[in-house]
Amino acid sequence: MTDGILGKAATMEIPIHGNGEARQLPEDDGLEQDLQQVMVSGPNLNETSIVSGGYGGSGDGLIPTELDPLGSGRHPSHSTTPSGPGDEVARGIAGEKFDIVKKWGINTYKCTKQLLSERFGRGSRTVDLELELQIELLRETKRKYESVLQLGRALTAHLYSLLQTQHALGDAFADLSQKSPELQEEFGYNAETQKLLCKNGETLLGAVNFFVSSINTLVTKTMEDTLMTVKQYEAARLEYDAYRTDLEELSLGPRDAGTRGRLESAQATFQAHRDKYEKLRGDVAIKLKFLEENKIKVMHKQLLLFHNAVSAYFAGNQKQLEQTLQQFNIKLRPPGAEKPSWLEEQ
Repeated sequence: MTDGILGKAATMEIPIHGNGEARQLPEDDGLEQDLQQVMVSGPNLNETSIVSGGYGGSGDGLIPTELDPLGSGRHPSHSTTPSGPGDEVARGIAGEKFDIVKKWGINTYKCTKQLLSERFGRGSRTVDLELELQIELLRETKRKYESVLQLGRALTAHLYSLLQTQHALGDAFADLSQKSPELQEEFGYNAETQKLLCKNGETLLGAVNFFVSSINTLVTKTMEDTLMTVKQYEAARLEYDAYRTDLEELSLGPRDAGTRGRLESAQATFQAHRDKYEKLRGDVAIKLKFLEENKIKVMHKQLLLFHNAVSAYFAGNQKQLEQTLQQFNIKLRPPGAEKPSWLEEQ
């Protein structure tokens, strides 16, 4: 049975470096980041399942810390201090927490050993080439969309500043129109022009702000949610390979009564990590598919909005600009409404 499982697993392995020599890492801090990822989730000692009866029905394995009255260091007699139900529960909880820490420590050791083995070319890792290519493409896409998001926010800030200037200039022209009879007409139509530009600018700003808000949701929520599942998948892959390597090493060792039990236990643990890895691999593939479909749908709408709004604004087509906002159900803040401004975070 062991050979069957290992044979199937081996079809998914790709040696990191054929000659076993250490290789130069693409980034100096890559190994440190991966080690931090291995250590990031410590044991949860706040949750226990013991409610009564102690750990395994007894207090075995727990070493009392009390000294006898003579200070000899001998364990006190069980007849001196009878233990109540509360003591048994406390021992059970302490024992369970000790087991949690122990299992976490063993798992962390195996994963760290596997990670170092991969990084220095002395081990093999399981690779799904198609899935990893999609993951890398997602990370690259996210970086590019973050750049678009930053530029969109900069455009919003510049447009807001332009609107403030146009509004002030229109007020100045209107004031001078009242105080300069000989230039009243010229100041007057310039004031009206600035007011019209300001109104159209507010409409454009509403469209751009909606565009930025949608990109922000796509990047910081939708893509980030998928990448969180990817991180869980990568951690499961490392655990799977660590326990696969452990099982392979035991399988190559001598077969006797003692090692047979260890081998069966290692095989069961390996199978559990394999199931976890394959489940998360399927989850990642599904999320990547849905993310791509959602991204296309959202960006098709947002790019059309951005194009139509910008084109109508610079063409001076106020009617088309207003129709664009109606088409995408964008409502502007009414005049006199309390700020926050268009610059507030969405």
